[in-house]
Amino acid sequence: MAGEPMRGEVANGCADPAPRPVPQIFPSPVRTRPRFPAIISQTNLVVLGGRAPTLTDAYHSMVRAPWSVTVGVMAALFLLVNALFAALYQAVGGVAEVRADSFLDHFFFSVETMGTIGYGVMHPVAPAAHLLTVAQTMVGIFGVALATGLVFAKFSRPRARVIFSRVAVVSNRDGVPTLMFRVANERRNYVMEATLRLTVLKTVRTAEGEPLRKLVDIQLLRSSSPAFVLSWTAMHAITPGSPLWGETPQSLMDSDAELLVNFMGIDEVTAQTIHARHAYAPEEILYGARLADIFSSLPDGKRQVDYRRFHDVQAWEVTLPWLAGKS
Repeated sequence: MAGEPMRGEVANGCADPAPRPVPQIFPSPVRTRPRFPAIISQTNLVVLGGRAPTLTDAYHSMVRAPWSVTVGVMAALFLLVNALFAALYQAVGGVAEVRADSFLDHFFFSVETMGTIGYGVMHPVAPAAHLLTVAQTMVGIFGVALATGLVFAKFSRPRARVIFSRVAVVSNRDGVPTLMFRVANERRNYVMEATLRLTVLKTVRTAEGEPLRKLVDIQLLRSSSPAFVLSWTAMHAITPGSPLWGETPQSLMDSDAELLVNFMGIDEVTAQTIHARHAYAPEEILYGARLADIFSSLPDGKRQVDYRRFHDVQAWEVTLPWLAGKS
């Protein structure tokens, strides 16, 4: 139509601006060797020449083990000790109202003695049986004390129900490339004096060519919160002084880099210190992405948080000055 400029032509002496490129998430680097995990566990570490676990480590192992393992070990020990005393009772004799050739009768007598049930039917009548009863009673007292302490320690052990976003992202925030990840409190109770600490672990080589695993602290824009209740997005501005300045997804992969996050706070209910940790591998750090917004307002004025989108990301603009002029 006459009088209307075509797109790209001059209108009032000004050309149409070029369209902005559509943001795209950087492709993840390809892993060509096993991951060097920042969080070490018994499943990903082989120790040679170290001291083998002993009985002094049993309590620590039982507290750390799942409930099914702890209960199973306690039940197995209970049956084993009673079977041992049953064999001794049968060997020395002197227990009334039991069949001398019945291991099962002696086993049930041992259980009744260990549990101080005292039905009054089966009872020791010989000195040797009485001495065994004294010994088993002492073993039972110590066993109950140990089991009670172990169960109480597992029940009272503070556990943080803190979840971390599956990925960390790097995108522009106020024109500055910023690393971001998210944590949330699943209990939705107050965690006082919550703190986050972020560290990057990477393999570097010294001037002598020696490989060295290096830890460098990363400064967060806000590393503490007086009251952590719902969600917290941690951010680090990648400026020239940042340990991540000049890094790309592939360079992080080449140096076996990982981001280690440590969370710590005081539970308002129990007044105990809780902690949690998480690690991000290079393929879990998405450049050119941002975390989806999980907060919204309802018509009645209430605020809504949608944990279904907690791990969602979307493409977002990112400017990496150290890649200027490079493809």
